[in-house]
Amino acid sequence: MAVLFVSFSYSSLSAAESSDFPDPATPNMSWFPENSSVNHAASTSPDVLMDTKNRFHVAEGKASYYGKEFHGRKTASGEHFNRFNFTAAHRSLAFGTNVKVTNLDNGKNVMVRINDRGPFMKGRIIDVSPAAAREIGLYGTGTANVRIEAYN
Repeated sequence: MAVLFVSFSYSSLSAAESSDFPDPATPNMSWFPENSSVNHAASTSPDVLMDTKNRFHVAEGKASYYGKEFHGRKTASGEHFNRFNFTAAHRSLAFGTNVKVTNLDNGKNVMVRINDRGPFMKGRIIDVSPAAAREIGLYGTGTANVRIEAYN
């Protein structure tokens, strides 16, 4: 039995079989909005439509956006806030969670990634970056009624 185990090695796998296993030393980070050529803010893009079976949190409430003065500051996740990326703050969703934010007043939506904690104002459920706020028509008004849908 030991001889059979020793004689089988990774090199004996065919090219198709070995390609099924990604190299853990080079993680795929293309799903991050800032690392992708896909416009994650486009509400009609099929690349950002998520299967509802992966949705695990839905809520409705008020959203606001970060001010310019936060650009470059460290977020709770440890990364630096960039107002041009599609990111957001939520009180309890895990860092890295993808969230679809839909403005209930105009139907526009955007995909953001949670990288910070907040908002800290009563009655608000999410703070989005200025880039995301522009995409859903929130930038001019400051707040909007939104639906958030979190996906894993």
